[in-house]
Amino acid sequence: MEYRRLGRTGLKVSTICLGTMQFGWSADEATSHDILNRAVELGCNFIDTADIYSRWAEGNAGGVSEQIIGRWLASGSVRRERIVLATKVRGEMGSGPNDQGLSRGHMMTAVENSLRRLQTDYLDLYQVHWPDEETPLEETLATLTDLVRAGKVRYIGCSNYPAWLLAKSLWVSDVRQLARFDSLQPHYSLVHRAEFERELQPLCLDQGIGVIPYSPLAAGFLTGKYRRDTPLPESARAEGVRQRYMNEQGFTAVDKLEAIGRIHNATIAQTAIAWVLANTAVSAAIIGANSIAQLEDTVGGAAVSLTPEEKAALDETTAWA
Repeated sequence: MEYRRLGRTGLKVSTICLGTMQFGWSADEATSHDILNRAVELGCNFIDTADIYSRWAEGNAGGVSEQIIGRWLASGSVRRERIVLATKVRGEMGSGPNDQGLSRGHMMTAVENSLRRLQTDYLDLYQVHWPDEETPLEETLATLTDLVRAGKVRYIGCSNYPAWLLAKSLWVSDVRQLARFDSLQPHYSLVHRAEFERELQPLCLDQGIGVIPYSPLAAGFLTGKYRRDTPLPESARAEGVRQRYMNEQGFTAVDKLEAIGRIHNATIAQTAIAWVLANTAVSAAIIGANSIAQLEDTVGGAAVSLTPEEKAALDETTAWA
């Protein structure tokens, strides 16, 4: 496993970050713990979750993924200091008017709840999940700064921020001497590129922002289970995948991933991960898993090194994605 700096910081993270949205949803607690243990064995030191995971699952009130991770940490399977633990705040965690957002009131409550569920006294990376138009940036960044100074949070990051808002956030941090975002979680894959590459990528490279893409396999489309003239697989995400990615450009990308993967004895998914990691702006790719087998297959992408010519050939298939 390769380890890269998170942006301009001195923090080293594995190039594969284990995303845990499935925990408590499509992976039960025992399976989730097995996945966590195997991920560590494979060299992953980076785990990403969020307080709202898996609030959408029937019977869940949110915080379930954090609770599962917390019980795993408490079991002593791994020393806490070996793990770079990241979670997120912003989503609705209750029915009250202040049970969501990036206000000081909500964030101060949310961080304590996340720490309690995760059974830890600090977070390596605390991220705002998406923007909150009703709260001033100054309030959000000042609150995050207080959490850093209190030792409850070591680094801060953002997710789903457009370039203009990330740039404004960095400016506010600079002029007001507040903690600054050191990472960004964008939606990024071979078939979803323009949103990140046009403006966010040059900004992140210029400002030393670590990039942690989510959905690098395009909700499973870049695994090879969605092919031309074949029935949709049984999946809750299948219809969304059909509408977004199942077109000639998408299938051409899958075909090219398969062809280049054969050269490296790699699967389509592994080659798709290798393409994301070939981007010098990327610190780590976030992958999810419902099983050990799925985890092992995807993590294998970290060991695949594409040549410049192979990357360029893949780039060409989705130049306007």
